[in-house]
Amino acid sequence: MVKSLPLRSEVKVEETWNLQDLFKTEEEYNEAVAELTKEVDAYALKFKGNIVDAASAIEALKGYERIVANMVPVGAYTSLSASTDQTNDEAQMRSSKFGSTAAKINSQLSFVNSELSELPAETLEAAMNQSEDYENFLEKLIRKKPYQLHPEVEKTLAAFSATFNAPYGLYNTTKMVDMSFDDFEVEGKQYPLSYVSFEGDWESEPDTAKRRAAFEAFSAKLREYQHTTAKTYDMQVQTEKTTADLRGYESVFDYLLFNQEVDKSMYDRQIDLIMEELAPHMRKYAKLLQKVHGLDKMTFADLKIPLDPNYEPKITIEESKKYIDDGLAVMGEHYTNMVDRAYDERWIDFAQNKGKSTGAFCSSPHGYHPYILISWTGSMEDVFVLAHELGHAGHFYHANAEQNVFNARPSMYFIEAPSTMNEMLMANHLLKNSEDPKFKRWVISSIVARTYYHNFVTHLLEAAYQRKVYERIDEGGSVNANVLNSLKREVLEDFWGDDVEINDGAELTWMRQPHYYMGLYPYTYSAGLTISTQVSKRILKEGQPAVNEWIEVLKAGGTKSPAELSKMAGVDITTEKPLRDTIAYIGELIDQLVDLTEEIESVKN
Repeated sequence: MVKSLPLRSEVKVEETWNLQDLFKTEEEYNEAVAELTKEVDAYALKFKGNIVDAASAIEALKGYERIVANMVPVGAYTSLSASTDQTNDEAQMRSSKFGSTAAKINSQLSFVNSELSELPAETLEAAMNQSEDYENFLEKLIRKKPYQLHPEVEKTLAAFSATFNAPYGLYNTTKMVDMSFDDFEVEGKQYPLSYVSFEGDWESEPDTAKRRAAFEAFSAKLREYQHTTAKTYDMQVQTEKTTADLRGYESVFDYLLFNQEVDKSMYDRQIDLIMEELAPHMRKYAKLLQKVHGLDKMTFADLKIPLDPNYEPKITIEESKKYIDDGLAVMGEHYTNMVDRAYDERWIDFAQNKGKSTGAFCSSPHGYHPYILISWTGSMEDVFVLAHELGHAGHFYHANAEQNVFNARPSMYFIEAPSTMNEMLMANHLLKNSEDPKFKRWVISSIVARTYYHNFVTHLLEAAYQRKVYERIDEGGSVNANVLNSLKREVLEDFWGDDVEINDGAELTWMRQPHYYMGLYPYTYSAGLTISTQVSKRILKEGQPAVNEWIEVLKAGGTKSPAELSKMAGVDITTEKPLRDTIAYIGELIDQLVDLTEEIESVKN
């Protein structure tokens, strides 16, 4: 039975994260913001118009690095405190106020990139040779030189950054504050519904009548907000297109992929190969679900049900720690110590409460420990989600310790590799420790349903849909709810064919993800999982040497391109091979599920 969510003030403190590690009091936070604005004023006075040679460039970058480092805890505290309760007026007003402050600071500091970009390439190269710390930063700046605008234009654009980020804030407000779900009814009985309970419980509810009724009620509420949400999204993509045009990129794709340090062929390959070659495997999985559950037909609303709901272990927060420690032990003591600290020092926000952001994420402020948000439901799936987020934490725990604030963050293309790696290690550990066919089937179905379905299907179908949206925008078009519904339905029907009925409401799935406000993010999940699948196979086969190489990759942070980072771990993502191997591996897992199901059924009969 799904209960109504408590208010944030009603949850246990030990199930919340400790933001006092960033600032002990509101007063301390306000003082840091005031100090930051003073520091920026003094910095601009000293350096504006005075970055003229290699020596002054290095001196300016030292001061700039200090300011960026001081902005980190303020920005993290602002966003993290708002994410746990979107209905908290104080947190939302703080967030809005800091958004304006940050826009002003970015505008004041825009001269740094402008003045550096205007220096001759040989001067920048001289600065790189004289300071290893800023080599990576300056190399990226040289690469960006052709797309840099006049300093006054850069200043104006930076001043408007809060406005340009407004669609994301508006999306979240619509979703988490305005949208309120009524109870739904099945056979005369009422059941409560919320965003969190639908995605955390009802979507995978084994009772078909309840699951489909919850899907209908959830979709009906989404539909009421489709036009506002579509308009919000159109604002986002039009802003990106205008920026791409202003800066002289050939297309909005080139603009959005530029910072990822990959070309469009790698982006297209990820989408096209999965749409074409993974689809048959996933249709086979859908048919298996239908057969095992005895469904009259397989609909979109049925795709998230577990293969064996009766075998889904319930896990407490405390029990999850042992599972994760054991599963990630292969990564070494330093890594598992970080996991233990995450639990013991309240780096993780487990609580379920009204107004909390949906899904899960990890924020890793440079100079501080990571923070993880999750809404703990007690299912084993939560253990995989938490292992995933601890993968992000482990990545930046290593990168932040080794790299300065400019160098720690790698390309978005690579960002999901360390997180999905942990899911693979967890699953492999569980499989290794049992010969029970029911347990093995449960573990493999968890990998397929959680790790691969989530990253290679849910997010990849978002990516295929997103590509269609940007193609339309690139041609000068716009989007509304009807267009977005039509594009989403088309992608779902292409992938699932006749094996899954794309029922009413499925087309509204585009309304559910914040990823569309983060550039070309959705496809990177499958890119990261392609890398981590191949590296996890190496770790299983080769042991410690492969682990050591992977730790070095984590430490490298953003100092290398995705292709270089992957190569360090023994994977060549410039070819189709890793992706084809991963798709074949998913096919093998689904075949194993079919075989195990036959074995279990034959014993039953």
